[in-house]
Amino acid sequence: MEVSSTPRMKASVCIQRGVENLFGTRDENIRLIESGLSVHTQLVDNNIEIEGEAENVTRAENILEDYNRLVKEGHVFNNGDLNSYLRVVTLDAEVSLRGLVQSGKQRNFGKKVLAPKTVNQRRYLEAIERNDLVFGVGPAGTGKTYLAVAMAISALMNKTVARIILTRPAVEAGERLGFLPGTLQEKVDPYLRPLYDALYDMLESERVEKLLERNVIEVAPIAFMRGRTLNDSFIILDEAQNSTSEQMKMVLTRQGFNSKMVVNGDITQIDLPNGRRSGLIDALEVLKGVEGISFVPFDEKDVVRHSLVQRIVKAYERYNDTIGAGRQLSLRLAEPGAEGAPAGENAGTVEAAPAEAAADETAPRA
Repeated sequence: MEVSSTPRMKASVCIQRGVENLFGTRDENIRLIESGLSVHTQLVDNNIEIEGEAENVTRAENILEDYNRLVKEGHVFNNGDLNSYLRVVTLDAEVSLRGLVQSGKQRNFGKKVLAPKTVNQRRYLEAIERNDLVFGVGPAGTGKTYLAVAMAISALMNKTVARIILTRPAVEAGERLGFLPGTLQEKVDPYLRPLYDALYDMLESERVEKLLERNVIEVAPIAFMRGRTLNDSFIILDEAQNSTSEQMKMVLTRQGFNSKMVVNGDITQIDLPNGRRSGLIDALEVLKGVEGISFVPFDEKDVVRHSLVQRIVKAYERYNDTIGAGRQLSLRLAEPGAEGAPAGENAGTVEAAPAEAAADETAPRA
Protein backbone atom coordinates (compact mmCIF):
# COMPACT_ATOMS: atom_id res chain seq x y z
CA MET A 1 0.00 0.00 0.00
CA GLU A 2 1.48 3.32 -1.09
CA VAL A 3 1.33 6.09 1.48
CA SER A 4 1.33 9.69 0.29
CA SER A 5 4.28 11.70 1.53
CA THR A 6 2.50 15.01 0.88
CA PRO A 7 2.06 16.85 4.20
CA ARG A 8 -1.53 17.41 5.29
CA MET A 9 -2.79 20.18 7.49
CA LYS A 10 -5.88 21.73 9.03
CA ALA A 11 -6.90 25.36 9.19
CA SER A 12 -9.90 27.32 10.40
CA VAL A 13 -11.32 30.59 9.08
CA CYS A 14 -13.98 32.55 10.94
CA ILE A 15 -16.65 33.82 8.53
CA GLN A 16 -17.95 36.97 10.16
CA ARG A 17 -20.75 37.81 7.68
CA GLY A 18 -22.37 36.34 4.59
CA VAL A 19 -22.11 32.64 5.43
CA GLU A 20 -25.23 31.81 3.34
CA ASN A 21 -23.88 33.69 0.32
CA LEU A 22 -20.51 31.98 0.67
CA PHE A 23 -22.05 28.50 0.66
CA GLY A 24 -24.47 29.36 -2.18
CA THR A 25 -27.51 27.48 -3.42
CA ARG A 26 -27.31 23.83 -2.33
CA ASP A 27 -23.79 24.58 -1.04
CA GLU A 28 -22.55 24.88 -4.66
CA ASN A 29 -19.89 27.46 -3.80
CA ILE A 30 -18.26 25.61 -0.95
CA ARG A 31 -18.44 22.36 -2.96
CA LEU A 32 -16.62 24.14 -5.77
CA ILE A 33 -13.80 25.05 -3.37
CA GLU A 34 -13.65 21.47 -2.11
CA SER A 35 -13.56 19.86 -5.56
CA GLY A 36 -11.33 22.50 -7.13
CA LEU A 37 -8.70 22.35 -4.39
CA SER A 38 -9.19 18.74 -3.20
CA VAL A 39 -9.90 19.80 0.37
CA HIS A 40 -12.57 18.89 2.89
CA THR A 41 -14.47 21.61 4.76
CA GLN A 42 -16.79 21.61 7.75
CA LEU A 43 -18.80 24.47 9.24
CA VAL A 44 -18.55 24.63 13.03
CA ASP A 45 -20.48 27.60 14.41
CA ASN A 46 -19.16 30.42 12.19
CA ASN A 47 -15.82 28.79 11.53
CA ILE A 48 -15.00 26.87 8.37
CA GLU A 49 -12.51 24.12 9.09
CA ILE A 50 -10.38 23.08 6.12
CA GLU A 51 -8.41 19.86 5.82
CA GLY A 52 -6.19 18.62 3.00
CA GLU A 53 -2.74 18.93 1.50
CA ALA A 54 -0.88 21.90 2.93
CA GLU A 55 -0.65 23.90 -0.29
CA ASN A 56 -4.33 23.45 -1.10
CA VAL A 57 -5.45 24.28 2.42
CA THR A 58 -3.43 27.50 2.29
CA ARG A 59 -5.05 28.45 -1.03
CA ALA A 60 -8.54 27.75 0.37
CA GLU A 61 -7.71 29.75 3.48
CA ASN A 62 -6.60 32.72 1.35
CA ILE A 63 -9.81 32.58 -0.69
CA LEU A 64 -11.96 32.63 2.45
CA GLU A 65 -9.93 35.45 4.00
CA ASP A 66 -10.34 37.46 0.78
CA TYR A 67 -14.08 36.81 0.93
CA ASN A 68 -14.17 38.07 4.52
CA ARG A 69 -12.36 41.29 3.64
CA LEU A 70 -14.50 41.98 0.56
CA VAL A 71 -17.76 41.50 2.48
CA LYS A 72 -16.45 43.67 5.32
CA GLU A 73 -15.65 46.42 2.80
CA GLY A 74 -19.24 46.29 1.56
CA HIS A 75 -18.85 44.28 -1.65
CA VAL A 76 -22.04 42.44 -2.64
CA PHE A 77 -21.89 39.31 -4.81
CA ASN A 78 -24.94 39.07 -7.09
CA ASN A 79 -26.40 36.61 -9.59
CA GLY A 80 -23.86 33.82 -9.25
CA ASP A 81 -20.87 36.19 -9.33
CA LEU A 82 -19.12 34.41 -6.46
CA ASN A 83 -19.47 31.04 -8.16
CA SER A 84 -17.91 32.45 -11.32
CA TYR A 85 -15.02 33.98 -9.38
CA LEU A 86 -14.40 30.76 -7.44
CA ARG A 87 -14.19 28.76 -10.67
CA VAL A 88 -11.32 31.03 -11.72
CA VAL A 89 -9.35 31.20 -8.48
CA THR A 90 -9.51 27.44 -7.86
CA LEU A 91 -8.17 26.76 -11.36
CA ASP A 92 -5.45 29.43 -11.41
CA ALA A 93 -3.17 29.68 -8.37
CA GLU A 94 -1.83 33.01 -9.64
CA VAL A 95 -5.21 34.72 -9.27
CA SER A 96 -6.64 35.80 -5.93
CA LEU A 97 -10.34 36.35 -5.24
CA ARG A 98 -9.68 39.91 -4.10
CA GLY A 99 -7.53 40.68 -7.14
CA LEU A 100 -10.09 39.24 -9.54
CA VAL A 101 -12.97 41.22 -8.02
CA GLN A 102 -11.02 44.48 -7.86
CA SER A 103 -9.56 44.19 -11.35
CA GLY A 104 -12.84 45.47 -12.76
CA LYS A 105 -14.01 47.55 -9.84
CA GLN A 106 -13.26 50.93 -11.43
CA ARG A 107 -14.90 50.09 -14.76
CA ASN A 108 -18.07 52.15 -15.07
CA PHE A 109 -20.32 51.07 -17.93
CA GLY A 110 -23.32 53.37 -18.06
CA LYS A 111 -25.58 52.54 -15.14
CA LYS A 112 -23.48 49.48 -14.24
CA VAL A 113 -20.11 48.87 -12.66
CA LEU A 114 -18.89 45.50 -13.90
CA ALA A 115 -16.00 43.30 -12.91
CA PRO A 116 -14.68 40.59 -15.24
CA LYS A 117 -15.67 37.22 -13.82
CA THR A 118 -12.94 35.11 -15.40
CA VAL A 119 -9.28 35.52 -16.26
CA ASN A 120 -10.03 35.53 -19.99
CA GLN A 121 -12.70 38.19 -19.54
CA ARG A 122 -10.15 40.36 -17.78
CA ARG A 123 -7.63 39.77 -20.59
CA TYR A 124 -10.35 40.57 -23.12
CA LEU A 125 -11.09 43.96 -21.55
CA GLU A 126 -7.38 44.75 -21.30
CA ALA A 127 -6.88 43.77 -24.96
CA ILE A 128 -9.71 46.08 -26.05
CA GLU A 129 -8.16 48.96 -24.12
CA ARG A 130 -4.72 48.28 -25.59
CA ASN A 131 -5.44 47.36 -29.23
CA ASP A 132 -7.45 48.84 -32.09
CA LEU A 133 -8.63 45.43 -33.33
CA VAL A 134 -9.53 42.51 -31.05
CA PHE A 135 -10.93 39.08 -31.89
CA GLY A 136 -12.90 37.28 -29.16
CA VAL A 137 -13.48 33.64 -30.09
CA GLY A 138 -15.32 31.12 -27.93
CA PRO A 139 -18.61 29.48 -26.99
CA ALA A 140 -21.92 31.12 -26.14
CA GLY A 141 -22.32 32.64 -22.70
CA THR A 142 -18.73 33.78 -22.19
CA GLY A 143 -19.61 37.50 -22.19
CA LYS A 144 -17.95 38.38 -25.49
CA THR A 145 -20.78 40.57 -26.79
CA TYR A 146 -21.89 41.99 -23.45
CA LEU A 147 -18.42 43.14 -22.43
CA ALA A 148 -17.67 44.55 -25.89
CA VAL A 149 -20.87 46.65 -25.73
CA ALA A 150 -19.90 47.73 -22.21
CA MET A 151 -16.49 48.90 -23.42
CA ALA A 152 -18.13 50.73 -26.33
CA ILE A 153 -20.50 52.58 -24.00
CA SER A 154 -17.60 53.46 -21.69
CA ALA A 155 -15.65 54.88 -24.65
CA LEU A 156 -18.67 56.91 -25.76
CA MET A 157 -19.29 58.30 -22.27
CA ASN A 158 -15.61 59.21 -21.92
CA LYS A 159 -15.77 60.92 -25.35
CA THR A 160 -12.92 58.84 -26.78
CA VAL A 161 -15.25 57.93 -29.66
CA ALA A 162 -18.15 59.84 -31.21
CA ARG A 163 -20.40 56.89 -32.05
CA ILE A 164 -20.96 53.17 -31.68
CA ILE A 165 -21.57 50.85 -34.62
CA LEU A 166 -23.04 47.43 -33.77
CA THR A 167 -23.37 44.96 -36.62
CA ARG A 168 -23.88 41.27 -37.24
CA PRO A 169 -24.75 39.03 -40.19
CA ALA A 170 -28.49 38.47 -40.70
CA VAL A 171 -28.06 34.73 -41.27
CA GLU A 172 -30.91 32.34 -40.54
CA ALA A 173 -30.35 29.38 -38.23
CA GLY A 174 -32.67 27.08 -40.13
CA GLU A 175 -35.35 29.75 -40.73
CA ARG A 176 -36.04 32.04 -43.68
CA LEU A 177 -36.37 35.81 -43.57
CA GLY A 178 -38.55 36.15 -46.67
CA PHE A 179 -41.88 35.16 -45.15
CA LEU A 180 -41.54 37.54 -42.21
CA PRO A 181 -43.78 40.64 -42.44
CA GLY A 182 -42.50 44.20 -42.52
CA THR A 183 -39.67 46.19 -44.03
CA LEU A 184 -36.12 44.95 -44.41
CA GLN A 185 -35.16 46.67 -41.13
CA GLU A 186 -38.09 45.00 -39.35
CA LYS A 187 -37.06 41.65 -40.81
CA VAL A 188 -33.45 41.87 -39.56
CA ASP A 189 -34.14 43.51 -36.18
CA PRO A 190 -34.74 40.12 -34.46
CA TYR A 191 -31.23 39.08 -35.47
CA LEU A 192 -29.83 42.23 -33.87
CA ARG A 193 -31.86 41.90 -30.67
CA PRO A 194 -28.96 40.65 -28.46
CA LEU A 195 -27.12 43.90 -29.22
CA TYR A 196 -30.16 45.97 -28.27
CA ASP A 197 -30.55 43.92 -25.07
CA ALA A 198 -27.01 44.73 -23.99
CA LEU A 199 -27.57 48.44 -24.67
CA TYR A 200 -30.77 48.62 -22.65
CA ASP A 201 -29.14 46.71 -19.80
CA MET A 202 -26.42 49.35 -19.42
CA LEU A 203 -28.21 52.59 -20.27
CA GLU A 204 -31.63 54.02 -19.44
CA SER A 205 -34.23 53.26 -22.11
CA GLU A 206 -34.85 56.92 -22.92
CA ARG A 207 -31.16 57.57 -23.41
CA VAL A 208 -30.76 54.56 -25.70
CA GLU A 209 -33.72 55.74 -27.81
CA LYS A 210 -32.25 59.23 -28.17
CA LEU A 211 -28.81 57.91 -29.12
CA LEU A 212 -30.39 55.58 -31.68
CA GLU A 213 -32.51 58.41 -33.14
CA ARG A 214 -29.43 60.64 -33.52
CA ASN A 215 -27.40 57.73 -35.00
CA VAL A 216 -24.85 58.08 -32.22
CA ILE A 217 -25.52 54.38 -31.73
CA GLU A 218 -26.21 52.47 -34.93
CA VAL A 219 -27.37 48.86 -35.01
CA ALA A 220 -27.41 47.40 -38.51
CA PRO A 221 -26.86 44.18 -40.47
CA ILE A 222 -23.44 43.71 -41.96
CA ALA A 223 -24.60 44.54 -45.51
CA PHE A 224 -25.16 48.17 -44.44
CA MET A 225 -21.43 48.63 -43.77
CA ARG A 226 -20.30 48.49 -47.41
CA GLY A 227 -18.70 51.64 -48.80
CA ARG A 228 -18.34 53.42 -45.45
CA THR A 229 -15.31 54.73 -43.56
CA LEU A 230 -15.94 54.73 -39.82
CA ASN A 231 -13.81 57.36 -38.07
CA ASP A 232 -14.05 58.11 -34.32
CA SER A 233 -16.12 54.96 -33.88
CA PHE A 234 -16.31 51.87 -31.72
CA ILE A 235 -17.31 49.04 -34.06
CA ILE A 236 -18.51 45.63 -32.89
CA LEU A 237 -19.00 42.76 -35.33
CA ASP A 238 -20.99 40.12 -33.49
CA GLU A 239 -21.67 36.51 -34.58
CA ALA A 240 -18.72 36.89 -36.95
CA GLN A 241 -18.62 33.16 -37.66
CA ASN A 242 -21.67 33.73 -39.90
CA SER A 243 -19.93 36.30 -42.08
CA THR A 244 -18.46 35.23 -45.40
CA SER A 245 -14.81 35.87 -46.24
CA GLU A 246 -15.85 38.79 -48.44
CA GLN A 247 -18.01 40.31 -45.72
CA MET A 248 -15.27 39.96 -43.12
CA LYS A 249 -12.71 41.70 -45.32
CA MET A 250 -15.22 44.44 -46.11
CA VAL A 251 -15.98 45.13 -42.43
CA LEU A 252 -12.36 45.03 -41.29
CA THR A 253 -11.41 47.59 -43.94
CA ARG A 254 -14.16 50.01 -42.76
CA GLN A 255 -12.11 50.98 -39.70
CA GLY A 256 -11.06 54.62 -39.82
CA PHE A 257 -8.95 56.97 -37.72
CA ASN A 258 -9.36 56.94 -33.94
CA SER A 259 -11.56 53.84 -34.09
CA LYS A 260 -11.64 50.52 -32.31
CA MET A 261 -13.11 47.30 -33.61
CA VAL A 262 -14.09 44.14 -31.74
CA VAL A 263 -14.93 40.97 -33.69
CA ASN A 264 -16.74 38.20 -31.79
CA GLY A 265 -17.77 34.72 -32.80
CA ASP A 266 -18.15 31.04 -31.99
CA ILE A 267 -16.68 28.82 -34.69
CA THR A 268 -18.66 25.81 -33.44
CA GLN A 269 -21.99 27.46 -34.36
CA ILE A 270 -21.77 28.34 -38.05
CA ASP A 271 -25.10 28.88 -39.84
CA LEU A 272 -23.77 29.64 -43.32
CA PRO A 273 -25.21 27.68 -46.27
CA ASN A 274 -23.36 24.63 -47.54
CA GLY A 275 -20.17 25.48 -49.38
CA ARG A 276 -19.64 28.90 -47.79
CA ARG A 277 -16.51 29.29 -45.69
CA SER A 278 -16.68 31.32 -42.49
CA GLY A 279 -15.00 34.71 -42.70
CA LEU A 280 -13.99 34.42 -39.05
CA ILE A 281 -12.00 31.25 -39.70
CA ASP A 282 -10.33 32.91 -42.68
CA ALA A 283 -9.49 36.02 -40.64
CA LEU A 284 -7.86 33.98 -37.88
CA GLU A 285 -5.61 32.38 -40.48
CA VAL A 286 -4.90 35.46 -42.59
CA LEU A 287 -4.28 37.97 -39.81
CA LYS A 288 -1.89 35.97 -37.65
CA GLY A 289 1.31 37.95 -37.29
CA VAL A 290 -0.31 41.31 -38.06
CA GLU A 291 0.85 43.95 -35.59
CA GLY A 292 -1.81 45.69 -33.53
CA ILE A 293 -4.31 42.81 -33.49
CA SER A 294 -5.09 40.86 -30.33
CA PHE A 295 -6.70 37.40 -30.24
CA VAL A 296 -8.50 36.36 -27.03
CA PRO A 297 -9.72 32.74 -26.81
CA PHE A 298 -12.58 31.73 -24.51
CA ASP A 299 -13.60 28.22 -23.45
CA GLU A 300 -16.30 26.52 -21.39
CA LYS A 301 -14.66 27.66 -18.14
CA ASP A 302 -15.53 31.25 -19.12
CA VAL A 303 -19.27 30.58 -19.46
CA VAL A 304 -20.98 32.96 -17.04
CA ARG A 305 -24.59 32.05 -17.71
CA HIS A 306 -26.45 29.39 -15.75
CA SER A 307 -24.04 26.64 -14.67
CA LEU A 308 -26.05 24.24 -16.84
CA VAL A 309 -24.88 26.14 -19.96
CA GLN A 310 -21.27 25.28 -19.11
CA ARG A 311 -22.18 21.61 -18.83
CA ILE A 312 -24.11 21.75 -22.13
CA VAL A 313 -21.08 23.23 -23.93
CA LYS A 314 -18.82 20.50 -22.54
CA ALA A 315 -21.35 17.77 -23.41
CA TYR A 316 -21.52 18.91 -27.05
CA GLU A 317 -17.72 18.99 -27.23
CA ARG A 318 -17.49 15.43 -25.89
CA TYR A 319 -20.21 14.26 -28.28
CA ASN A 320 -18.50 15.78 -31.33
CA ASP A 321 -15.16 14.32 -30.26
CA THR A 322 -16.76 10.88 -29.91
CA ILE A 323 -18.60 10.69 -33.24
CA GLY A 324 -16.24 12.92 -35.21
CA ALA A 325 -19.14 15.04 -36.44
CA GLY A 326 -18.49 18.29 -38.27
CA ARG A 327 -15.26 20.15 -38.45
CA GLN A 328 -12.52 19.43 -35.94
CA LEU A 329 -10.99 22.76 -35.08
CA SER A 330 -7.90 23.54 -33.08
CA LEU A 331 -7.25 27.15 -32.18
CA ARG A 332 -3.86 28.08 -30.85
CA LEU A 333 -4.24 31.74 -30.15
CA ALA A 334 -1.73 34.09 -28.64
CA GLU A 335 -1.61 34.89 -24.98
CA PRO A 336 -3.88 37.94 -24.86
CA GLY A 337 -1.53 39.62 -22.42
CA ALA A 338 1.10 40.01 -25.12
CA GLU A 339 1.11 43.08 -27.29
CA GLY A 340 0.29 42.86 -30.97
CA ALA A 341 0.08 39.69 -32.96
CA PRO A 342 -0.06 36.10 -31.75
CA ALA A 343 3.31 34.98 -30.45
CA GLY A 344 5.14 32.14 -32.09
CA GLU A 345 5.21 30.68 -35.54
CA ASN A 346 2.07 28.59 -35.10
CA ALA A 347 0.05 31.03 -33.01
CA GLY A 348 -3.43 31.78 -34.26
CA THR A 349 -3.45 28.68 -36.47
CA VAL A 350 -6.83 27.21 -37.31
CA GLU A 351 -6.93 23.67 -38.59
CA ALA A 352 -10.16 22.86 -40.37
CA ALA A 353 -11.69 20.36 -42.72
CA PRO A 354 -12.95 21.64 -46.09
CA ALA A 355 -15.60 24.34 -46.11
CA GLU A 356 -18.29 21.87 -47.13
CA ALA A 357 -17.96 20.17 -43.75
CA ALA A 358 -17.73 23.47 -41.90
CA ALA A 359 -21.05 24.63 -43.28
CA ASP A 360 -22.86 21.65 -41.82
CA GLU A 361 -22.70 23.09 -38.29
CA THR A 362 -26.13 24.60 -37.87
CA ALA A 363 -26.79 23.85 -34.21
CA PRO A 364 -29.08 26.46 -32.59
CA ARG A 365 -27.44 28.94 -30.30
CA ALA A 366 -27.61 28.63 -26.55
